[in-house]
Amino acid sequence: MSKANTPKPDTPKAEKAETLKPRLPRGFVDRRAGEIAAQGRMLETIRRSFELYGFEALETPFVEYTEALGKFLPDLDRPNAGVFSFQDDDEAWLSLRYDLTAPLARFVAENYDALPKPYRSYRAGYVFRNEKPGPGRFRQFMQFDADIVGAGSVAADAETCMLMADTLNRLGLGGQYVVKVNNRKVLDGVMEAIGLAGPDKAGQRLTVLRAIDKLDRLGVDGVRDLLGAGRKDESGDFTRGAGLDATAIGRILAYVSFQADAANGADKMAFWEKFFAGWHDAVGDSETGREGIAELHAIMRLCAAAGYGHDVIRADPSVVRGLEYYTGPVYEAELTFPVTNEDGQTVRFGSVAGGGRYDGLVGRFRAEPVPATGFSIGVSRLFSALQLVNSPLLAGAEAPGPVVVLVLDRENMADYQRLVALLRADGVRAELYLGAAGMKAQMKYADRRRAPVAIIQGSNERLAGEVQIKDLIAGAQAAESIASNAEWKAARPAQVSCPEADMVAQVRAVLSRHFPAAAQ
Repeated sequence: MSKANTPKPDTPKAEKAETLKPRLPRGFVDRRAGEIAAQGRMLETIRRSFELYGFEALETPFVEYTEALGKFLPDLDRPNAGVFSFQDDDEAWLSLRYDLTAPLARFVAENYDALPKPYRSYRAGYVFRNEKPGPGRFRQFMQFDADIVGAGSVAADAETCMLMADTLNRLGLGGQYVVKVNNRKVLDGVMEAIGLAGPDKAGQRLTVLRAIDKLDRLGVDGVRDLLGAGRKDESGDFTRGAGLDATAIGRILAYVSFQADAANGADKMAFWEKFFAGWHDAVGDSETGREGIAELHAIMRLCAAAGYGHDVIRADPSVVRGLEYYTGPVYEAELTFPVTNEDGQTVRFGSVAGGGRYDGLVGRFRAEPVPATGFSIGVSRLFSALQLVNSPLLAGAEAPGPVVVLVLDRENMADYQRLVALLRADGVRAELYLGAAGMKAQMKYADRRRAPVAIIQGSNERLAGEVQIKDLIAGAQAAESIASNAEWKAARPAQVSCPEADMVAQVRAVLSRHFPAAAQ
């Protein structure tokens, strides 16, 4: 057999590696430059508002010891009690923080003697919840908190409510919100009145509180189900209820369903005198409940004395807050303008911030009690609200993209890098094209980068010590009036040649025409 006809042995074809499907985990979101910049302007406004009240910045890590965080989350049906947890190499359990308050308690306890008391701090950062994701419900989201630690007086709670109001005013939401205030002690008094006092009823009380906290979202009928046997949601999932009888359910619903507004007298202190008298009936002989009413009354008087009317800050029995660590006043900032929900129904936007007093949280680490109060802004939700009202704060000034230096002769890359360095040294945002495409594709790239200027230098310009500066914004405007490609090439609109030494000044002149503020 000839060598030419000798059969070749079978060789397996190289198996193509399986391509991964890019997937974003459920409950998480990606955000691009425009949204990040707009949110940054919102956060800066909040920061200035907090600092005006004397709060100072603090940052804590994403990860804490699980035991330091405690078990306070409302979603107990999820793994790890609603927290993402893992073991360290020393077998200690660590968790991603689920809010910014529990880490603050750990920080204060650890640095207690070195901190001024009361200690005012603000923190902004991402928190994580191992909960079932859904529309508007994320596993990672940002909060912006302000807290006062070491002040037991309800004057601290009143000032916190005032700060919530002032911050929303500075964000341009004046007249479109109300800060609602309640007190966990009043709720505890109601619990005593319906026979849910004592440590053996703690779990049932917490179920009741979490049911009330869903009043805005589920309505009276949904809360009634959760106070009774339980409720099945739209997906078919069943949530076990508190198991109360009809009389107890009726008493709770009568208490939490009351809504007051300025039209029926909420702007008159006399109205609130009568209103709080009705709350005494709800708590009966409970000393805890009566103490809570007195604290609420004091908060309302302090806010009124500072000029905050009851149309801005008012008592509301429906405010509960789902976290277990609250011990006294609790409050929420609710936006009152209408929006359309997924079912096409017109509803209020709802809560964008909330908090309350948590006197026992820091005390878990110390022998003596440490009073504390504060609130948290839901950054994503507040950002959505500002988008709905077309807030000019989010629009801001249009920012230019980077000046792009094109690469026509790759063997002269060092010369192009030198041009980029000259621009950056003068504070001009610039980048060197690092791809492998030709000039036409590079111009398309510059357009996608929203570049205001392209720098072009071929071999002829290099020999002459010059560059071509192309004003891409003026060029796009001129292109609308140029009919043919031949005209375009002949006119070369908005493109000038200049010595390399004048490049930065020429670029700044272009930026100043289109972006006066950015060119400063």
